[in-house]
Amino acid sequence: MDENNAKEFLGRGFSFPIRVDKNTGRIVTSGQEESIKEAIRVILNTRRGERIRNPRFGCGIWDYAFSTMDYTSLSAMKREVEMALVRWEPRIEDIAVEVEPVEAEGQVLIHISYVVRGTNNPFNMVFPFYINEGYGG
Repeated sequence: MDENNAKEFLGRGFSFPIRVDKNTGRIVTSGQEESIKEAIRVILNTRRGERIRNPRFGCGIWDYAFSTMDYTSLSAMKREVEMALVRWEPRIEDIAVEVEPVEAEGQVLIHISYVVRGTNNPFNMVFPFYINEGYGG
């Protein structure tokens, strides 16, 4: 796949969260690798069953809110993130997930690394997951 076709495959869409450009009055869009990062955030922030037309969409990490952050829960969260990204984000491959509890702050940091299909560019991001709702504003 050449560079132009690879970038076309990555796509362009509304940025998330949706917002308006103050200078042009148009809805801000994101494309390519930024679009993938936004899609990953949407997948991880969506509880399974939350979307009426697609109740299987989302990630099962929300089942672990208020859980004890022991080895079993952390391993299950890692598996949930990996499975959700494999299933719902076809533009990435070679997904690696690590979870790091930060008990003093009531959160788990989810470290995600992946390779963008078509361009073979590696990326990584950290998704903070608050295990106690209402914490971490």
